[in-house]
Amino acid sequence: MKKIAILLLLCSTSSSWAQGINQALRYSMNETNGSARFRAMAGAFGALGGDMSALNSNPAGSAVFTNNQFSASLNNRNTKNTSKYMGSSTTENDISFDLNQAGAVFVYHASNSKDNWKKLAFCVAYENDVNFDNATYAVGTNQNSIANYFLYYANPNTNQGGIYLSTLLNNYYEDLNYADQQAYLGYFANVITNDTSNPNNDTYVTNFSPAENYYQENYVLSTGYNGKMMFNGGFQYKDNWYFGVNLNLHFTDYTKSAIFYEENNADPSLIKKIQFENNIHTYGNGFSFQVGAIRKFNNSFRAGLSYKSPTWLTLNDEVNQRLYSKNFTPNYNPNEASTTSNIIMLYSPYQLRTPHEITSSLAYVFGKKGLISLDYIVKDYSNSRLGPKNEFSNANTTIQLSLRNTAELRIGAEYRIKQWSIRAGYHNEQSPYQNKYTIGGLQAYSGGFGFNFGATRLDMAYDLAKRNSQRSFFTNGFTDGAAVKTTLSSITTTLTFEL
Repeated sequence: MKKIAILLLLCSTSSSWAQGINQALRYSMNETNGSARFRAMAGAFGALGGDMSALNSNPAGSAVFTNNQFSASLNNRNTKNTSKYMGSSTTENDISFDLNQAGAVFVYHASNSKDNWKKLAFCVAYENDVNFDNATYAVGTNQNSIANYFLYYANPNTNQGGIYLSTLLNNYYEDLNYADQQAYLGYFANVITNDTSNPNNDTYVTNFSPAENYYQENYVLSTGYNGKMMFNGGFQYKDNWYFGVNLNLHFTDYTKSAIFYEENNADPSLIKKIQFENNIHTYGNGFSFQVGAIRKFNNSFRAGLSYKSPTWLTLNDEVNQRLYSKNFTPNYNPNEASTTSNIIMLYSPYQLRTPHEITSSLAYVFGKKGLISLDYIVKDYSNSRLGPKNEFSNANTTIQLSLRNTAELRIGAEYRIKQWSIRAGYHNEQSPYQNKYTIGGLQAYSGGFGFNFGATRLDMAYDLAKRNSQRSFFTNGFTDGAAVKTTLSSITTTLTFEL
């Protein structure tokens, strides 16, 4: 068999490939990031305020500050993924450091103590909402081959019409849509071939021997962040009411590389080894706003309510795919075949609207000894939408049918001993999926301490979160995947100065 020439393979528009629901969840699901005090108490600050990261829960929290403050936080994060695939178990770790939060609040007290408007506060802060640094690795022996992925796109089926052999042979890759590009790639890498028993030569078969075991590896590495700049204004009315609003500018940068490897020792299988690599770089920006209020009923009991609007994002995708295969001639001399791209395809910008959130909060303060707080958050992930609508109608239907309304509970406590503060928290979040196992619910525990030097405060926190998921390697044709148990632990240090 002659050697296959180098080909270009790049995805078509974002609406054509299976990123819709993944994109929606990537930018809708938040982590408990922020200051050490905020994280140690599981982010249950909706009725408390007085912390820079508390403004994420309720923007009215800025009016609780009594003095100007500046704070910054560093975070050390360790992500451990244990993958089980076809009876085999593997573990992959990813460690990262980042500036998790930084910001300043400026407080202006009324000059006349008899004024009803007691205080104004303004805040500018940076928050890293999500850290995308992650890695998973799965390995196992399967009776299904990735060749089925390419056959799915090449042959007619209920979802798409397949591709004529003449179309493959007489068109450049870049002239084809996404489905036909996948077939084009598999055909010219000899993973699939036309079925000569078909008079029209418009159906395809695999070059792998059937009913054999295939050794497979899947490695996924992602990097990046989803952050925002927050501009806050808050005010205190009389002694018991606090109000606030946030204007948030969002920016995101996400890179993922997924490498799938398969080999077999079947005889007389033509293809012995293949490696399929998918790379995506997504970046963009957006806007959201928040409004909230805190009511202090007495010196001990207070409640909060806040609304976070959808985030309206404009995203850009740069996509690149590569396929390498090793095949054998009839006398078993090895012959490399590869398709590789030196071009990164940039697609038209598209829009994503995430769901809104409503947070209800309660807190009880035990004088100067400590406090306990609770946040209850509702969010309907099925309200996520991609646009333009006409291009993403199928993806939006999948989002509506697959995702659901969720509830999230956060509980935090703090106890003070002179200059020391001891903290703990619990966080429970429901699965965003109707089936509850594609991405499972989250359970998280946290703790920490702080020391008040007077005008300076040092806080540290440790949090541990666990979530299970079922991750298919591909969405069509070859949908096998690994069961992944994710354990996320982090240490956060925050330094706060009164200005």
